[in-house]
Amino acid sequence: MNDQELKKELLPTHLAIIMDGNGRWAKQKGFLRTLGHENGAKTVKKTIESCTKMGIKYLTLYAFSTENWNRPKVEVQTLMRILVKALKKELKTLMKHNIRLNAIGSLNNLPESVRKELTEVLEKTKENSQMTLSLALSYGSREELISATKQLCDKVKNNIISIEDIDESVINNHLYTRNLPDVDLVIRTSGEQRISNFLLWQIAYAEFYFTDILWPDFSEQHLIEALLNYQSRERRFGKTSEQVKN
Repeated sequence: MNDQELKKELLPTHLAIIMDGNGRWAKQKGFLRTLGHENGAKTVKKTIESCTKMGIKYLTLYAFSTENWNRPKVEVQTLMRILVKALKKELKTLMKHNIRLNAIGSLNNLPESVRKELTEVLEKTKENSQMTLSLALSYGSREELISATKQLCDKVKNNIISIEDIDESVINNHLYTRNLPDVDLVIRTSGEQRISNFLLWQIAYAEFYFTDILWPDFSEQHLIEALLNYQSRERRFGKTSEQVKN
């Protein structure tokens, strides 16, 4: 298989990936978890470049969840250090491939060093248009929905909008992902088959692809296999097969 077999017109507009398995990858090889995360960061770079080459317009990566703050302090510090290093190192790559960086989540909870580097890269890439790369950082979908609900309640209370005004588009406009289309395909690595509080609203009609491959081993070939599987499916959005075909 190669990317020439992919049908460009059937690629997902918005691909989301739950990057799982860095720790298990390291454990299997007798390495520290740190090495798993560092090798996972290399896979991130390769995946971004592959998606750009294939023509995917929106890529969202689950980089750090709200629950991940509960991990050992040393591991959290390591993840933040790797993130800062990657942001500094990959700015040239983002500019070269015309990629706009976006970030979603409770960003104020990130360390100042991360926020500073992130803000700089967001600003420098904001005019890029080939692909939008969204990093979910300190992200939790339930927290996102609670935040949106509070914003809407406040607007109703202050007569900015009425309850009757609230529909899907209004809710969309109060989410972290307000500028992104709905997710078409979710890939999760490492064999786990759950969503883990990721984009619960945005994946309402997404297709799911689970693979046993641990994230550091996830290659372009594995990505192509996932996309080919996606392209073999019939997306009906509640309609019958006959309606979709007509």
